[in-house]
Amino acid sequence: MRLRLVDLDHSLTGQPALQQAVAAGHAQLLDCNAGGEALRLWANQSSMRQFARTMRDAPPPPGRGPTVTFLGSGDYHHLASALIGAVEVPVTVLHFDNHPDWVRFPPAYHCGSWVNRILELPQVARVVTIGPCSDDLTRPQIKGGNLPALAAGKLEIFPWRHAPSRVWGRIGSGAGHRQQDGYLVWRNVGGAAWDDFLDDLLGRLPTDDVWISIDKDVLAPADAVTNWDQGEMPLQALLGALSRIAAAKRIVGVDICGDYAPPRFRNPLKRVAARLDHPAATVMANGALRRNASTNERLLAVLQELAA
Repeated sequence: MRLRLVDLDHSLTGQPALQQAVAAGHAQLLDCNAGGEALRLWANQSSMRQFARTMRDAPPPPGRGPTVTFLGSGDYHHLASALIGAVEVPVTVLHFDNHPDWVRFPPAYHCGSWVNRILELPQVARVVTIGPCSDDLTRPQIKGGNLPALAAGKLEIFPWRHAPSRVWGRIGSGAGHRQQDGYLVWRNVGGAAWDDFLDDLLGRLPTDDVWISIDKDVLAPADAVTNWDQGEMPLQALLGALSRIAAAKRIVGVDICGDYAPPRFRNPLKRVAARLDHPAATVMANGALRRNASTNERLLAVLQELAA
């Protein structure tokens, strides 16, 4: 496994295990703080092209196998589109997140709409979003959700736990939902349903190669502190899923975000958007940063074992 830390907001560089990996020459640290605010929450095409160039021109991280890239706050999840855009083989994206990130009306490169960008990539056969509990799935048409992609089967969504979603018109049924009486009834995969879901998922993936994209806000608050509202998935369920996926498919890359960074913006539009979109300010109580570091360490331990 190759490890890359993209430092955009200083949320990663204070974590002991990551610091030690860099100091020992086992990880690559890219200082991208100069462009951090321009890329946070959303980015224009120029900023995204520059980020893609930075990733392309950087030397490969030390080690062998697929690269695991840490991106910092979940406000940077859209940067995953630049990483996935460089993949040269047909791939299925397995997206673990408390939010579907499928909204069609924000700027093109936005942490709430980036899934739509990768759906446009010719090498992406399917995106499977796993774990959302957020109210983004409540009346999704009003909130701009990409229901056409869901109807076409190019996008599948499997909530950890969510009530049926009111919709209008014909959407149809799919692997993660069925349409019934004006609602999408989701196939919730939390709890006892998890193992059966993984069995079914791994038997249906359209490609042998997979990309894994993780936003730690999919996890319950006991396992992470993030800039966003959080879901209910236990860390152990996520770790087990990674092991199952690696046993059945070839992982070609991993991106991980969902660390906490104070939402400081000079841009007044981003300042307002952060206040509207983020939940009430996260209180970084004693041990909260340590919680994120511990979760990252456990994720790395499993990914390193899988790459061995």
